[in-house]
Amino acid sequence: MSETAIDLSGTVEATADVIVVGAGPAGSTTAYYLAQAGLDVLLLEKTEFPREKVCGDGLTPRATKQLVDMGIDVSTDNGWLHNKGLRIIGGGVRLELDWPELSAFPDYGLVRKRADFDELLARQASKAGARLYENCNVTGPVLDERTGRITGVTAKLGDEKRPVVFRAPLVVAADGNSTRLSVAMGLHRREDRPMGVAYRTYFTSPRHDDDYLESWLELWDTRHGQRKLLPGYGWIFGMGDGTSNVGLGILDSSPAFGDLNWREVLKSWCASMPEEWGYTPENMTDPIRGAALPMAFNRQPHYTRGLLLVGDAAGMVNPFNGEGIAYAMESGQIAAGVIVQAVARVTDAGRERALQRYPQILKDVYGGYYSMGRVFVKLLGHPKIMQTAAERGLTHPVLMKFLLKLLANLTDPQGGDAMDRIINGLTKVAPRA
Repeated sequence: MSETAIDLSGTVEATADVIVVGAGPAGSTTAYYLAQAGLDVLLLEKTEFPREKVCGDGLTPRATKQLVDMGIDVSTDNGWLHNKGLRIIGGGVRLELDWPELSAFPDYGLVRKRADFDELLARQASKAGARLYENCNVTGPVLDERTGRITGVTAKLGDEKRPVVFRAPLVVAADGNSTRLSVAMGLHRREDRPMGVAYRTYFTSPRHDDDYLESWLELWDTRHGQRKLLPGYGWIFGMGDGTSNVGLGILDSSPAFGDLNWREVLKSWCASMPEEWGYTPENMTDPIRGAALPMAFNRQPHYTRGLLLVGDAAGMVNPFNGEGIAYAMESGQIAAGVIVQAVARVTDAGRERALQRYPQILKDVYGGYYSMGRVFVKLLGHPKIMQTAAERGLTHPVLMKFLLKLLANLTDPQGGDAMDRIINGLTKVAPRA
């Protein structure tokens, strides 16, 4: 059902059933499942692969499952570093927690640099049949003047920035936190939803082959001859290639969110670590880079007038732990399933009814969990609460196993143990906003 109408304001480069804007994890996953179902899909990426993205590079079992679902070889022979679980440091305690053994998710996580992770997903979508356009900068939506529905996008293609038009009756916005396409369609960020910021860099380090992801629940600012607790968390992920990814996250629920130079805070934190770890300026292999973490459905509605939002464009980052890749890929799979069902309807009204289900499906799957996460974010905005929780909670391994399942959103949906049932019960009764 590819649309063939021509926009007289520009050259029509291609038409398709669906256009996906952005070839990050959300966009590539969406395109993969659409192509697998036999739809003609265009995947438009503004840069060229390989390309860098700011990320911790650590993947939980939730993200691992999504990669396996897409048929990607996640073996160590294929360049993946496996991890056993999460090491938590805080309150003078160092605790290693293995990923839970569940029927719904693998019992291991992964590490891989985003520089080739994203390309791997995009190439997988291409293998499934998606038509990938790199160096294709989408500049705005093409709207039907009568209905206001999106019918395509304008773009600048190639090194010469040639203006072109792509046409399709459905468009997926997978263009990240800034999501200019969503903004152009009138969808702005909700100020009542949390936003985080992450900063990270890489160091050559003997700790590169760590088989646990490491999370620091306390960040101390040791500048100016003082020791001040900061409202954030840090991480150290061994990359298995001679380097460590070292970074920190901060939430906008903290009064200090806009008051500190977080690049300098990261440098100060690294300087406080043991010298033998190698987290020193001369061992830094990349500049410090930052990125926003849009959380808990901070842009809605997730469907309007032919446009579906996935991943960061939809504010899908987990407010409990800052994880975005798993939810980007899951939302892409969900969106693709909705689109496939909608395309199969025989009337315009039927297709629209099917598409209108997408926001409700997301709320049914994530709404209660994200509502609990928003409460958690408010607590994290107070460093003393974090310090007290770390000091008291880390001495209780059973409690920490429960928190690992809660924070990483790793439970069996049916059955499971008592912890699973408690968490699943809480998510069901929490508001699905």
